[in-house]
Amino acid sequence: MHEKEILLEVKNLSVEFNKGTKSRFRAVDNVSFFIYKGETFGLVGESGSGKTTIGRAIIRLNEATEGEILFKGKKINGKIDKELDKEITRKIQMIFQDPMASLNERAKVDYIVSEGLYNIKNYKTEEERRAKVEKALLDVGLLPEFLSRFPHEFSGGQRQRIGIARALVMEPELIIADEPISALDVSIRAQVLNLMSELQKEKGLTYLFIAHDLSVVRFITDRLAVIHKGKIVELAETEKLFTHPLHPYTRALLSAIPLPDPRREKNKVLEVYDPGCHDYSIDKPKWVEIEPEHFVLGNEKELQEYRKILEQ
Repeated sequence: MHEKEILLEVKNLSVEFNKGTKSRFRAVDNVSFFIYKGETFGLVGESGSGKTTIGRAIIRLNEATEGEILFKGKKINGKIDKELDKEITRKIQMIFQDPMASLNERAKVDYIVSEGLYNIKNYKTEEERRAKVEKALLDVGLLPEFLSRFPHEFSGGQRQRIGIARALVMEPELIIADEPISALDVSIRAQVLNLMSELQKEKGLTYLFIAHDLSVVRFITDRLAVIHKGKIVELAETEKLFTHPLHPYTRALLSAIPLPDPRREKNKVLEVYDPGCHDYSIDKPKWVEIEPEHFVLGNEKELQEYRKILEQ
């Protein structure tokens, strides 16, 4: 098998808010993972687990307290030169959760989609800018005549398509999709996910897909990291994680996915995660590759149990 190229690497990343005050809060705690070029990497966890903070640290909206973020081998967190900053702005884009809140209500679609182009002057003539914007709209299944309209004239699904077009127009390599469908009606969610998959194939995009809903993530991601209270507790290929979940938190999340069969749904046992099940007083947890490409957080005693599960 040919070596996969790593596009983005996060090493021992921590993000703290209100540093130096009594209310200081560590939102992300020593997190490491990497994303291969062309894959969809999922980051899943409950509200407040730190997943959005990680996404925002990658696009430099949140400052990293410790650790490194590398894009194509270059460090992109902390102080970087203007040229690299411009490159990152273009090559890493974000799609936000709420298409209503992330689009400027008073701006027409033409301006909204062009904003990134204006910021880094990524066009030579007005014609070129217009052509790029029209192509981005067509790519997401919207008509160029929508350019003169305002966001409130569109449905939620169309607004999210405008949000995707705004990211695409920059010709990015990595798109961070932060809960891109959770604010949409169920009937539209599949359309937006299918659109994202098609665009990925056409344009060779790489996605970091942030979500709290595991059933969605199974459908779209290649590999998956589960995050709890700022720490990644398990990471593996998506199907492997669903068939052999090791960490009790992963198991609890999976047990909460509704089953399509009502009889099985009624009889299933919900696993509840109790952080008290870990005794880390002496035997401290480590981040370990327990089998190829399958990482888990655990101490020696837990790791022995996990190995037994895998041998079964």
